[in-house]
Amino acid sequence: MTDARPLLPLVSDAEADPRAQAVFDDIRAVRKTDRVNNFWRALANDPDGLERTWAEVKAVMGEGALDPLVKELVYIAVSVTNGCEYCIRSHSAAARAKGLDDAGLAELFAVIALANKTNALVTGLRPPVDEAFR
Repeated sequence: MTDARPLLPLVSDAEADPRAQAVFDDIRAVRKTDRVNNFWRALANDPDGLERTWAEVKAVMGEGALDPLVKELVYIAVSVTNGCEYCIRSHSAAARAKGLDDAGLAELFAVIALANKTNALVTGLRPPVDEAFR
């Protein structure tokens, strides 16, 4: 069994450094919510890290060549592979808000499982990469 207690306190709005509070306010504005997730509240113990991470999230997960739902699906896949329950849950919720249904989530998990299996097989078998893939 793992110990799920936080290693750092969750920073409330009342306790937030002015820079952390500015990020909290931006999170609320960008996401059109009154809520700041626990991840951001824990990260607020390091205002520099909070500012950097939020800026990167906005840049990478914002408008781009990939559809926003595709970005969430990739995030879920990496989170499953890395075993990050928090990220699996938060990005599954975000994907559902972007239209993912139960069938789509189940299919995504099947793809993740297959990719991890075949990656492990290739790692063990060590076949040379085909010229067509280079």
